[in-house]
Amino acid sequence: MRSVHLVLSSPYDRDILDLAVPALAGLAAGPLVSLVDTAFVGQLGRVPLGALGVNTSIFSMTFVVFNFLAYGTTPRVGRAVGNDEREEAGRVVVRALVLAVAVGIVALIALQALARPILTVMGASEELMAPALSYLRIRALAGPAVLLITASHGAFRGYQDTRTPMVVTLGFNVVNGGLDPVLIFVFDWGLAGAAAATAIGQWVGALTFLYLLLYTRRDELGITLRWPAPHTLVPFLKVGRDLFLRTASLVGTMTLATAMAARVGVTAVAAHQVAAQLWTFLALLVDALAVAAQALVSKHLGSDDPESAREVANRLVQWGLAVGVGLGLGFWALRPILPTFFTDDPDTVAALLDVYFFVVVLQPLNGLVFVGDGIYMGAEAFPYLAKAMIGTALAAAVVLLLVNPMGWGLVGVWWGITTLMVGRILTLAGPYVRGTLLAPESE
Repeated sequence: MRSVHLVLSSPYDRDILDLAVPALAGLAAGPLVSLVDTAFVGQLGRVPLGALGVNTSIFSMTFVVFNFLAYGTTPRVGRAVGNDEREEAGRVVVRALVLAVAVGIVALIALQALARPILTVMGASEELMAPALSYLRIRALAGPAVLLITASHGAFRGYQDTRTPMVVTLGFNVVNGGLDPVLIFVFDWGLAGAAAATAIGQWVGALTFLYLLLYTRRDELGITLRWPAPHTLVPFLKVGRDLFLRTASLVGTMTLATAMAARVGVTAVAAHQVAAQLWTFLALLVDALAVAAQALVSKHLGSDDPESAREVANRLVQWGLAVGVGLGLGFWALRPILPTFFTDDPDTVAALLDVYFFVVVLQPLNGLVFVGDGIYMGAEAFPYLAKAMIGTALAAAVVLLLVNPMGWGLVGVWWGITTLMVGRILTLAGPYVRGTLLAPESE
């Protein structure tokens, strides 16, 4: 059994930070600009803000199922780069871009055709329907752009470059943020202006990525403009299937947790929302390490160097644990003031403090789990991730479904989330600790 030796420094630290720091900036740009969008739309009143909220959930759920365009592209490009096969890396990129356009067009058509039924299912009232429908139809026009951006992120990460995606992402989000006040207030388009600003910004980002990949850096990256054979797209679709099952199980469990909190009561679900948002936002810090894991592990495996892949993975595990411990300590230090920053309702604050310990203690575990996911994706162990997540989600669902019958309250909801995270770390630890995940025969 291999062990992870704790050391204060490692020759891989520079590579990890070179990838993780720009990745963090890119990952944080989207949520920050969403906050800006919300602030502008909030000035229009309660109805536009509610319509924006419904649409935010729709687009988050719609396009998260296509994250295989990033997660499937990074390790394939990384392996090709590690094996010094630039032409193969270029072929992978073209396949990802073609699939992004095709799937994006399908998503666009589906969102346009099913806009009203989707909003109805999401619970949009008659008061919200008209503005929400307008926003959805306009923003859906950027469907292909969103998926091109996703695939491009995956491509550049495989090339061990997270700075370019960071710059492009910040750039098109600045376009979005700059257009918001102009289209919303100056042109008086209201919520439709916010949708148009987002769509324009995303198309600017997609076209910038295409310009870089297919023109200015095409030769450097080994990209040849040749239409891929249909059968070469099948591996991406298989990855998409596995990642869909994984992501749907994870998102479904967290959605069930919210539903159970809502059944406990209004105060409980309000407190749960604050705790869950803190959890989600700070996950960005560890997600940046997961990006580095995907890129570096796939590169070393592509170089036929599983020992280096194992060493960099061990170091990433240490980084994940350290960041998780740091976040936990930070949460605990802010315990006296953080809850009141989100709400001044004493009952909600009290309910939040009841589960605050879970948010603190689970941070180190989160760090290990998120980095572990990145390592497994770098090794292209997508089928295992899907099966492990389904089993873990079922175990967590059993706990969550017992919350109301057993009268466990909001604390019981967070025991369900704890079950999910403990299950994830146990299933990730098995092949990794045994040394089979990154062994030569597993390539």
